[in-house]
Amino acid sequence: MKVSPIPAVIVALTSLSLPACQMHAAEKDEEHQEHQKIVVTNPVAKDVIITQPYVCQIRARRNVEIRALEEGYLEEIDVKEGQSVKQHQVMFKVVPTLYKARLDAEKAEAQFAQVEFNNTERLQSQKIVSEQEVALYRAKLLRAEAKVKLAEAEFNFTIVKAPFDGIMDRLSFQQGSLVKKEDLLTTLSDNSVMWVYFNVPEARYLEYKRGQGKSPDKSRLKLVDSRVELKLADGSVFEESPGDTVTIEGKVNNETGNIAFRADFPNPEGLLRHGQTGTILMHRTKRNAVVIPQRATFEILDKQYVWVVGDDHVARQRPITIEHELEDIYVIQSGLGLNDKIVLEGVRQVRDGQKLEYDVIKPGEALGHQKQHAE
Repeated sequence: MKVSPIPAVIVALTSLSLPACQMHAAEKDEEHQEHQKIVVTNPVAKDVIITQPYVCQIRARRNVEIRALEEGYLEEIDVKEGQSVKQHQVMFKVVPTLYKARLDAEKAEAQFAQVEFNNTERLQSQKIVSEQEVALYRAKLLRAEAKVKLAEAEFNFTIVKAPFDGIMDRLSFQQGSLVKKEDLLTTLSDNSVMWVYFNVPEARYLEYKRGQGKSPDKSRLKLVDSRVELKLADGSVFEESPGDTVTIEGKVNNETGNIAFRADFPNPEGLLRHGQTGTILMHRTKRNAVVIPQRATFEILDKQYVWVVGDDHVARQRPITIEHELEDIYVIQSGLGLNDKIVLEGVRQVRDGQKLEYDVIKPGEALGHQKQHAE
């Protein structure tokens, strides 16, 4: 069987058809890029919420050590670890053998002095003894009563009571243990209001302080256009608010350049405990801030720039100073005005001094497409 040869013209066309298509597509894409217009917009003035996080330490309003007032054996422990106690509730009792005997002796002396005084008064009424002798036995009685009060005070030292409503910590001694004077028995925390401490840089402190205007209370900062939140270790935000003021410490730490702030959070449900950590979120509203999308900027040697297009359609790069960085926008401190036109799309295609053809979109539309990062 004889096979007919394939014409040379068909082979040639077949071999050239694929490269030609690829070349045509590349030329088309290149032509599209050459004629793609740049998109420009303007900065805009708007109110933005600036959030500053600060690591914080959570402390109870009152956290005190409960110590033994006298030496002896722990006779009773009327509380449990982690228990809520009320003010004046009995917590510990130390065996008061010595102090009880002393108190009984002083009471007996007081009773004897009372009898002597009564007899002397009766004799003085019968003109048998003088008034001076009555005064002498009255003084003896008063001294005996004073000794009774002193013995009672010493005896009461063996009974340890809660100084305020609070929550017990762990026990340092068990029932029957011998404790010495001033031994630590436990600690007690008043968690009704929690003091949350956080350190603020000096520059930020001055910014907050100037924003509040004049205030008669120099130790308190009135939060103007600001609010405070407490973010807990699990990422949740604490439901209670510290109100519209925070307390400022009296001095700046020279080593760190920080000053300590304190926000007071109500803790009605007892969620917060002494010693916890978290993050304070200071939300401050900056009025009429000049903002631009982050994607309109580019970076050269750790400095931020934008392309500014003049009335002659020529692009010039301009350095800008960023005051705050939000999720997808920059708050501009200096370098741009509201009337400047900046390149929003096609930033990488622009060259300094290049004359551009561009489309203009409104700032509101430019800020409407967020979550797009700078090129």
